[in-house]
Amino acid sequence: MICVSIGRGRHRHVIAEHKHLAEQGIGLVELRLDYIQGAVQVKRLLAERPCPAIVTCRRAADGGRWERSEEERLLVLRTAIVEAADFIDLEDDIAMQVPRYGTTKRIVSHHDFRKTPPDLASLHRRLAGLDADIVKIATMANHPNDSLRMLEMVRASRIPTVGICMGDIGLPTRVLGGSFGCPFTFATFHDDRVLAPGQIGWRQMRDVYRYDSITPATRIYGVVADPVAHSLSPAVHNAALHDAGIDAVYLPFRVPAEQIDEFLSTAARWPLSGLSVTIPHKESVLGHATQQDQFVKAIGAANTLQFLPDGQTAAYNTDAAAAVESLAAALREQDAPQTPDGLGVKSAIVLGAGGAARAVAFGLRTRGVDVTVAARTIDRARRIASDVGCKAVDWAARHRMPYDCVVNATPVGMHPNVDETPFDREHLRPYMVVFDTVYNPENTLLIKEARTVGCRTVTGVEMFVRQATIQFRIWQGNDPSPQVMREALKRATASAKEPG
Repeated sequence: MICVSIGRGRHRHVIAEHKHLAEQGIGLVELRLDYIQGAVQVKRLLAERPCPAIVTCRRAADGGRWERSEEERLLVLRTAIVEAADFIDLEDDIAMQVPRYGTTKRIVSHHDFRKTPPDLASLHRRLAGLDADIVKIATMANHPNDSLRMLEMVRASRIPTVGICMGDIGLPTRVLGGSFGCPFTFATFHDDRVLAPGQIGWRQMRDVYRYDSITPATRIYGVVADPVAHSLSPAVHNAALHDAGIDAVYLPFRVPAEQIDEFLSTAARWPLSGLSVTIPHKESVLGHATQQDQFVKAIGAANTLQFLPDGQTAAYNTDAAAAVESLAAALREQDAPQTPDGLGVKSAIVLGAGGAARAVAFGLRTRGVDVTVAARTIDRARRIASDVGCKAVDWAARHRMPYDCVVNATPVGMHPNVDETPFDREHLRPYMVVFDTVYNPENTLLIKEARTVGCRTVTGVEMFVRQATIQFRIWQGNDPSPQVMREALKRATASAKEPG
């Protein structure tokens, strides 16, 4: 069950949102009374509630907004019990100061905004001993394995337990909690109005992740990156999975570079079925791959992992084929001349020295294009050039030659840094093809400026959909609907641009 937290300053706004959520099928809300301005009218909020409610009144030390005395706060909580609130949330240090009364269920909670304690089991036992009907533990995740430990603690609990890791590293606990045994998870009313670090909107929980349909049998996929909050892959892959009727969910896993090895070593404990791999992990994941496709071997980078039933891990690279196919398709649509074995471009400069740049450079070389790689770190560009069989130049020299094609394989121009471009407008020429692998936003500053000059352009959307299609085929054995993926990507992109 999804519990939606309502934190508004006026009683009438709380009541209106409560009614709206009930009409939308939400079966449980959390009333954050610490957000109410002025005297809290508990009876007014509970008298004609359209669905069950948890009453919470959180101190600032516990992430709340209550600024008045502790005596007043305890009075509000006791009043809520007298008014027959369905649930009351009591922090562990005050739980025994507020006695059980009537039918109100007691949630005994503990919050840690700095870390996830190493011994969650002991903490859980202490909370359960405070006359708890439900135990709630919310801690900050500093490592993806904090989330895994939290979920495993929930699964082992005999008393109903809500275990949440806060922050973007902890997001998987919010989505997977129900399948591990949490009676409910928390979401916010609006995506931009979070009441706790890492909280996401209830529509996203319901429509993108389909929280209520996730069970212990649901297969888990995801994208591993750092940062990962900007990724639109969850929207695209979850839409494709739902359209195909596959019992699976696709999550964002934020994993810092120094934590990737430990994260992958726990893949079977989640359990993970497959991962998309992006910045900064495309090369570092190879140490965990027991099988590699020909593109991974040639490029030295992977963007896809498949965890096989026998414990093997297969690595794939779908970027090279997706980039070349996207470029060829876009040029065909724009009636650009092409040779039977080529792309219609003779020379290209690839900007960047990461896994995407390596894959694009390799893909272009296989089609006979004379490739040059430019990067801020010349040594990395030279390594790609040596491996792929092309040239390398310093970043400052990227404008010096008149290339037929400019490919941006860096994150420059990616949301939220949409006012940046990796290639200066004054060096663009009408005969050039400009290909930006960034897909969020689709129309980057580089693409916009290229169009004003008269260049043929290729955006990252087509490449994104093509590589995601190949990933889906690897994991599921059949192709998804490209149209479903494109529509999901456009919706997600438009949603990301909407003001709060």
